[in-house]
Amino acid sequence: MSSETSTDTFQPWQLFTLAGLLGATVVVFMSQGQTPAGVILLSLTIFAAALVGFAAWRTFAPLADSDDATGPQVLGGRTRAALEREKALALRAIKDLEFDHQMGKVSDKDFQEMAVRLRGRAAGLLHQLDAGAGYREAIDKEIEKRVGRTSSGSPGPTDKARLTTRACPSCATANDADARFCKHCGAALGGAA
Repeated sequence: MSSETSTDTFQPWQLFTLAGLLGATVVVFMSQGQTPAGVILLSLTIFAAALVGFAAWRTFAPLADSDDATGPQVLGGRTRAALEREKALALRAIKDLEFDHQMGKVSDKDFQEMAVRLRGRAAGLLHQLDAGAGYREAIDKEIEKRVGRTSSGSPGPTDKARLTTRACPSCATANDADARFCKHCGAALGGAA
């Protein structure tokens, strides 16, 4: 199990799997005198009923739940995807307007007026997206995971190996300790340090 799943509560699929196993066990004990093919067919029927029950639960559970923590992120009354789509449209409109102006299809006065409005709208959307996003925290966590930095910013064990450098004998450029060739001039650095 992953560390994100809770181990103290049953998940719905676990409940329906358990019900299917219990039902199949009861069928096996109750069907004395049946052929093996008949017992297997009855057990599969019980599992199919458990699968139908799970599918029905998955269908009707969203109608009963008012809080969906895994749903789309809502910013300013709209979902993040809707804001991203509107931002892309606004940026595309700016690009098209600039192209039309360069081609002579839009006058300078109209271009200035429309460009101010579109850029203001795009800036507002960018601000709204940035205000609601926890990108900085997500990026910091990903950096911690990949690079090994601690939350205090001090280098972790994988960073300490990267801090060791060696100079190129040809151009004196500092290179990583495990580099075989100079990143500036391409000269061979010799054996691994």
